[in-house]
Amino acid sequence: MNLLRQIRAVTWMNLASIPQRFGTSSVIIVGIAGVVAVLISVLAMATGFTHTIVATGRDDRAIVLRGGSNSELASTLSRESTLTVIDAPGIRRDAAGKPVASAEAVVVVDMPKKSNDSGANVTIRGIGAQGMALRPEIHLIAGRMFQRGLRELIVGSGAQSQFKGIDVGSHIALRGSDWMIVGAFASNGDSHESELLADGETVLSAYRRNLYQSVVVQLESKDAFATFKNSLTTNPQLSVDVLRERDYYAHQSQRMSAILSFVAYVVGGIMAVGALFGALNTMYSAVSGRAREIATLRAIGFGASAVVLSVLIEAMLLSVIGALIGAGLAWIFFNGNVVSTLGSNFTQVVFRLAVSPALVVLGIAWACAIGLIGGLFPAIRAARLPVAAALRAL
Repeated sequence: MNLLRQIRAVTWMNLASIPQRFGTSSVIIVGIAGVVAVLISVLAMATGFTHTIVATGRDDRAIVLRGGSNSELASTLSRESTLTVIDAPGIRRDAAGKPVASAEAVVVVDMPKKSNDSGANVTIRGIGAQGMALRPEIHLIAGRMFQRGLRELIVGSGAQSQFKGIDVGSHIALRGSDWMIVGAFASNGDSHESELLADGETVLSAYRRNLYQSVVVQLESKDAFATFKNSLTTNPQLSVDVLRERDYYAHQSQRMSAILSFVAYVVGGIMAVGALFGALNTMYSAVSGRAREIATLRAIGFGASAVVLSVLIEAMLLSVIGALIGAGLAWIFFNGNVVSTLGSNFTQVVFRLAVSPALVVLGIAWACAIGLIGGLFPAIRAARLPVAAALRAL
């Protein structure tokens, strides 16, 4: 109990003197705030990107690609293969007895960004007759649905916010033909909002193709996946990969999320080293400036442990204040911002930055680690101050 009283007394003395040395103390706060703000803002990109991609998939939907393909753009399926897939067991059927499945064509077009007029790849997805029933999360927010057989498109709200010339009523040229944007849709913030949707057969005709990229199916239940997959992978006439839709999109997000996380930790780590040296310098200065006070306390019976812990507490407190400021800045300036980056199909995925509570906790943990290391050596030095020499200097 005596040690606790000593720690409390010395810590209070240290904290009470912070206003007199605010300039040096602010070095720790500003340095930590910068580290945490950068770390959280870049990781918010990875979090938002992953959330958008993974939210696209569901456990009761499956996607079929050509065997060995790692994305839709790298896959091709013949019409015969798509018919075999759609006829497989385990697929839910509608009231009319038709399988809820969609053979889909995926093409990439270049569109100018609103931000800088530079070109970017945007996905046009040609869907089958059951494509909308397959995805009940997609709903129109403006205009109307495209008509089959006509060169009409509906545009995702994410793509509409990032790219020029795709407002409802606009016309775009695809392979020398004129297409009209007749509607806009939202899809619960998933990656389909970065796409334009059209009739699959019309897309194939415009691009003079006869091969689809994928087949997406609605399963009878989550447990029907094994039955559906086995019926296709054991069919000697097919060479396909069958994945749960959620697993497929989770895999698609891994590479970009890893890159963004790597950038965050490398840049954050470099800044953390700078903040660490700033903390060391500040705390060493604080200890040197209070050498006489510390020596006096030691002389009247205060233990070395109380001195060490008081310096550490001060460094940690300043670090936490910096972390909260940095997290607050990241939240204010980045949370919810709409950005876009390349996805797995080398096309733009529009998503919102997400400053989650977990990222704030991570930022505070980084700050505490910097504060602990930055305060440890000055604290040890404070405990080892030669008491007699310091008192003679009074």
